[in-house]
Amino acid sequence: MALHMIKLCVGAANVGELLDWRKTHDPDSPWIMRTRQTPKRAAEMVEGGSLYRVFKGVILCRQAILQVNTVGEGVNARCEVTLDETPVRVAPTPRRAFQGWRYLEPKDVPPDLSIEAFGDVPTELARQLREAGAW
Repeated sequence: MALHMIKLCVGAANVGELLDWRKTHDPDSPWIMRTRQTPKRAAEMVEGGSLYRVFKGVILCRQAILQVNTVGEGVNARCEVTLDETPVRVAPTPRRAFQGWRYLEPKDVPPDLSIEAFGDVPTELARQLREAGAW
């Protein structure tokens, strides 16, 4: 069973801003998310796992994890997580703030959204619909 990772997306308020950032920051190289700690369960994440991104307290998208590598040694060691280029939008799901990253079990992941069914729903509208129980 795949294991997922969840991480706050700092510097972007929504998926559109994340994609705009990607266009201006080395778009020809692989999409790599860097973090200090390498997950001990990295092999489980590479086998079908995704990185779920939290924007302003709400999970809005995920990207498939392609590879997890440790670079450097000792105190200079860092983790590089290679991601799929295409973020998949998920049902907006509230998530409290936390530091670093966390494992996300398959039972806790929000469902993917179908673009055909919902179109590009603004984050605030999606939040209000979820709070009202309509989504």
